[in-house]
Formats: sequence, C-alpha cells, structure tokens
Amino acid sequence: MKKTNAMRELDKSKITYNYREYEVDENDLSAIAVSLKTGQDITKIFKTLVLLTEKKEMIVACIAGADNIDLKKLAKLAEVKKVEMLELKELFNMTGYIRGGCSPIGIKKRHRSFIDSSVLTKDIIMISAGIRGLQILINPQDLIKHLNMTVGDIIVQ
Repeated sequence: MKKTNAMRELDKSKITYNYREYEVDENDLSAIAVSLKTGQDITKIFKTLVLLTEKKEMIVACIAGADNIDLKKLAKLAEVKKVEMLELKELFNMTGYIRGGCSPIGIKKRHRSFIDSSVLTKDIIMISAGIRGLQILINPQDLIKHLNMTVGDIIVQ
C-alpha cells in the first residue's frame, strides 16, 4: 500500500494512526457504504465536506457519516454570513482530492476547519486517507489539534 499525502503529513507530525482498506464501489461512495465494508460504526466515520463562504474562502467541515451539514450553523460558527457546498467540478482543483477520497488532512493549502461536536464522544474516528478505498483511524483529539479545528454543533438535528 502506497502512503497518501494525508498519511505522510501525519507521519511527519508524529501522529499515531492506523488505516483500513476496503473495496470501492464507484456507484456508492457514501459513508454508509464505507461503514458496511469496513465494519466500523457509522457514527465513527467522519466525512469531509468542502465549502465556500460568501467571500469565496474555502473551509473544510467534518461530520459523522449519516449526518447532514447545517449550513446556517456552520456559517455562524465560522463567523460568516453564509456558506455553500463547493461545486463538485471544483473539488480536485481546490483540494487535490476527488469525491469519495477527500481528506481534511493533506489538502494543498491549510484552510479553516470545523468538526461536529459529536466527535467529542468518540475515542477513535475514521476519516478518508485521501484516496477512495483507504481510511485513517485516528484519535479525534489528535486530528482536532493537528488541524486546529473548531468544534461545534454543525449538523441538522
């Protein structure tokens, strides 16, 4: 297995992690599919979303796999007027990642990052390693500290 940019960044920062490979179904890149294929609880799989503020600042948000982002809550937490999802066609150019393989770690440039407060109840979470079919298992506190993430309620209740 070849190391990804996200894994190399964690190695360089001496952050402990494990990884899990799984078979990719190009027709179903959902976190639920990842949960089923890895045997990991869906509440511990965090998906990475990339958004733009009204000033076109890119921000990154991580939420549990079965949850939906609340754009108004995220905008408030980010102290901006509004946020919207980045268009899929822009994802690779802006992050270096593709849909189904976007990690909050190893993005071309550091951006403000946010994570839902549900992460605080987890001892370990799974995030994309930066390619489809590979996930990183990491202590959420290590991820929060490494990316200087803001923690808050950003999901639809």
